[in-house]
Amino acid sequence: MRLRHLSLTNFRLYARLMADWPAGPLILVGANAQGKTSLLEAIYYLATAQSHHATSDRQLIHFLTLQDPQPFAKIVAEVEKRDAIVRLEIRLILEPVNGGDLRLRKDVFVNGARKKVGDLVGVVNVVLFLPQDMAIVEGSPSDRRRYLDNALCQINPAYNAALAEYTKVLSQRNALLKLLQEKPGGETQLDFWDEKLCEQGAVILGTRATALAELETLASAIHRDLTLGAGADGLRLAYHPAFDPVAAPDGQIGLPMDVPVHRAGIGIEEIREGLKRKLQDARYDDIARGSTATGPHRDEIRFIASGIDVGTYGSRGQARTVVLALKLAEMEWMRAKTGEWPILLLDEVLAELDVNRRRDLLARLTRAEQCVMTTTDVGLFPAGFQEQATLWKILAGQVIQSRGAGEQGSG
Repeated sequence: MRLRHLSLTNFRLYARLMADWPAGPLILVGANAQGKTSLLEAIYYLATAQSHHATSDRQLIHFLTLQDPQPFAKIVAEVEKRDAIVRLEIRLILEPVNGGDLRLRKDVFVNGARKKVGDLVGVVNVVLFLPQDMAIVEGSPSDRRRYLDNALCQINPAYNAALAEYTKVLSQRNALLKLLQEKPGGETQLDFWDEKLCEQGAVILGTRATALAELETLASAIHRDLTLGAGADGLRLAYHPAFDPVAAPDGQIGLPMDVPVHRAGIGIEEIREGLKRKLQDARYDDIARGSTATGPHRDEIRFIASGIDVGTYGSRGQARTVVLALKLAEMEWMRAKTGEWPILLLDEVLAELDVNRRRDLLARLTRAEQCVMTTTDVGLFPAGFQEQATLWKILAGQVIQSRGAGEQGSG
């Protein structure tokens, strides 16, 4: 899979950009705040309809157009897949509504046909490497859930739909819990929402368990390679669901131990019924709290290497190696699931790595059909890698120069 053409209109710094993109490695070089990351953001948006930087889609619209009667941004792309060439278009339009406010409308087109945002699943797959990915190991549980959800939602339409529906139902259930705090006596109203929550929650939990088991197999082997065998035990992705359908192994209860528990393959119906019982048992505690304490929205993932929890006890270097192994595993996992390499996006990642880690990373990236990397210092790339790559210089939202075996870009 690779991006063949990208056109931007009023997107971030880019009032207008049209560029044909080369296969293989592409290095975007320029000073900070020139538009390098915005190009990665546009490609990532094609796959997810979300930005990894903006907190609101409105921020993606070029600021100079906000004075127009109907501000808009547009991304148009042509993606070459194994068996087809797909044309994608996403429009972000700010429409006036009553009272003078502006409401954002998001239009999606695939090969000229209007689609729902959820229909983007699987059309484009990307793996994004960011310096802030350290939060996957060192950050909050929500950071780890978000990472896994973003990967799964790209390739699994059923998971994407279940997660969206679960989020809506959870909000409705929590609103009812708060109402029952003020007006007790209508607890049976929760039965409907519990049924809906468990239906989608079982899909989420079962899919997460399977995906983590698959990612662990790949990440463990990569982690051993990156640590030159020092991490002989490999890397374990320990899934701690807020509702666990598996009874703890003998001897684990009450002990501060983290031993492998295999949840992949448990039936969705079994998970659903167990989660439903758990919600019923915790119903009055949830009412007192005003929120739902059990379910996939409270899941946790921990990373265990050499017998230690890297997020709690590991060094910065150990955490960085775990993140690198996880991202490389995600790349291999997506290829196994879809039959195609995802498009790889790296935003200023090499500056965070030592020389050995850079070499290991770049050697694995060249296996993919297309890899787009940003940097302020092209000297971070070995001379041999630069010879294989196309180089574009980015200045003030324009591609002003290109070099290498790839095609020319223009701004």
